[in-house]
Amino acid sequence: MGINSMTGFARSEGLALSGTLSWVWELRSVNGKGLDVRLRLPPGLEALEPKVRKAAADHLARGNVTLNLTVTYTDSASGYRINEDFLDTLIDLAKRKAADHAGEIGPANLDGLIAVKGVVEAADPEPKSDQDRQVRMDALLAGLDQALGSLVEARASEGAHLATLLFAQVDQMESLTSQAATLAAGRPEALKVRIKTQVEALLDASPALPEDRLAQEAALLATKADVREELDRLAAHIAQGREQLAKGSPCGRRLEFLSQEFNREANTLCSKSSDADLTTIGLELKAVIDQFREQIQNVE
Repeated sequence: MGINSMTGFARSEGLALSGTLSWVWELRSVNGKGLDVRLRLPPGLEALEPKVRKAAADHLARGNVTLNLTVTYTDSASGYRINEDFLDTLIDLAKRKAADHAGEIGPANLDGLIAVKGVVEAADPEPKSDQDRQVRMDALLAGLDQALGSLVEARASEGAHLATLLFAQVDQMESLTSQAATLAAGRPEALKVRIKTQVEALLDASPALPEDRLAQEAALLATKADVREELDRLAAHIAQGREQLAKGSPCGRRLEFLSQEFNREANTLCSKSSDADLTTIGLELKAVIDQFREQIQNVE
């Protein structure tokens, strides 16, 4: 299974009810922390919502997804309807305001209230029978399934390019970690000299430190200068990262957590380093980790 991106677009369209109904689904997806589905359905088709949300959840694991359905009726029965609840609200409001401002404003007339946006709505014809209603529902859901399939393919295609880049970045991290390990292993003498110099400075301190305290300080200096533990953890994290990429989506959240661990170890490596070459490697490693972290924001 490959990596899926969370970015994609898909469209499907078709006809139903002997060509008297045409529909278009448009789906857009961008990255998100979880699966957030936003629907735009025409009036009268609210019953589709739970089925649409379930279908989206069956196909997608993460992403902010907008699903827009446009329905057009060619039947001559199409027309308009009055939103009477909204009109009643406007009439009540007009009466109260006229009473509150007696003599200051004239009474509202029906013609003016009907002209308010939202009072008159486009009315699509209702199916003539339960069978027609079911045909319409089935056609729209079949179109949605087609669009979701295309969206999954688009996200997979984008994900394939993303995976190539992420594997290359993991390879870079592995190479830099290996270079750092080689460099650290080849500098034991330099580390000894550094510790010896610092211990001598402690010996010259006034008052002089007790021998047991001196041994503790020497051990602490050696521990602070030793980067083998950070390099071992980096190597382990790199192996986990490669494993997660090989498993494929959904792995975005795990990779986000792993990138934080990468960054933590790289920061510690730089802070412990007393060697200019090792510091340079650590900074290069941090740059690659930042690029990796930016890319995985779009992994499902």
